[in-house]
Amino acid sequence: MGKKNRRKRVAVEEAVPWAGAAATAEEARDALLTAGYEVARGVPGAARKHADRFAPGLDLPAALADAADLAGQQLISRVCRGGWLPMDLDQAARRHVDDFARSFLLDTLAAYVERFAPATVHPRWREQLEDTGATHWWPEPHLTHWAAKHILTPAEALTTVIEALGFLLTLPAVTPVLPAPGTAAPQRPAHHAVDEKKLGRVRALLAKAESSSFPDEAEALSAKAQELMTRYALDRVLVEAGEAAPDVPSARRIWLDTPYVDAKSLLVHVVSKANRCRAIFDPRWGFVTVVGDEDDLDAVELLTTSLLVQATRAMIADPAGRSRAFRKSFLVAYATRIGERLDQAAEATIADSPDPARLLPVLASHELKVASAFSERFPEVVSKSVTVRSHEGWGAGREAADRARLGE
Repeated sequence: MGKKNRRKRVAVEEAVPWAGAAATAEEARDALLTAGYEVARGVPGAARKHADRFAPGLDLPAALADAADLAGQQLISRVCRGGWLPMDLDQAARRHVDDFARSFLLDTLAAYVERFAPATVHPRWREQLEDTGATHWWPEPHLTHWAAKHILTPAEALTTVIEALGFLLTLPAVTPVLPAPGTAAPQRPAHHAVDEKKLGRVRALLAKAESSSFPDEAEALSAKAQELMTRYALDRVLVEAGEAAPDVPSARRIWLDTPYVDAKSLLVHVVSKANRCRAIFDPRWGFVTVVGDEDDLDAVELLTTSLLVQATRAMIADPAGRSRAFRKSFLVAYATRIGERLDQAAEATIADSPDPARLLPVLASHELKVASAFSERFPEVVSKSVTVRSHEGWGAGREAADRARLGE
């Protein structure tokens, strides 16, 4: 090893002070956090190197077990206050760390929320926690029992902890869509509870569309689902127009799987627009934030999920669809054409409504309300185009979307 490399190694190790078995929990926490910063900076092998130094034997020092909890709670608190929800953390972890680190993060999240009175945790925040499977299953200390559950040596367990801490350190603040635990106010009753019977009909139509092996049938079922959602929404906005205190628009994040996330985000955008919502894509992490009324957000989630399944299946089934350029162009064209069809369907539904003259100004007022809520959350928005490089992919995508017969 050259002198320069030796000096660099000594400097790094000095930056992570470690008193061995004599270290206090606070000293061990600081050492773990400093090692996590190295991981966040992308230093190769940093997690395993420091884990081997912290726990060289087969016994896990008690201070390290306590330190893992202290460090995890410190960072998870920062991240949750920075706008990240349980589903966001789970989705991001699936994409950036292994299953061990993801498991440790979900346990840390479950322990974190227990610090707050239930009334101060938003119901949707708690629902997301349950959906991720994050529960407090362990007796203390957590790290000891977690390592035993996953059959990991102390060094392996600490490697995971450091990698998880490094991951948390990379998460930037995001636009909040729900209040952080400890800050939620008591929920006032919604003006209109979701009609589960109507929502069930929509889900059933989309489930049939996803399972159908016939593109024409699948897309016609999707069109019918959109028609039902539009009619329900128009009835709702007319009722709410006469109320003194209509519901304030909410927001949700929809995560997109790679590849072609920018093309897929376009599909979320057009579905959002057709359902009276506004959407913005975060390319750093691959999610779309949608702003709108709760029922409309339900519709966007349901239809987007189904259309993504159908578009992907149609794209893969196309015999010409082997190149990345073809597939990305296919998805962009599919989204563009679906947007045109959804807009046509919405216009036709409005025209066929019992009182279109009254409905149009109400919809304009609703659009203004959503736009205002969107601008408040996202005051600076940059438009970005999606490049299409395959003429064949563009044509195939539009043909697949044309088979939807939306609005007919």
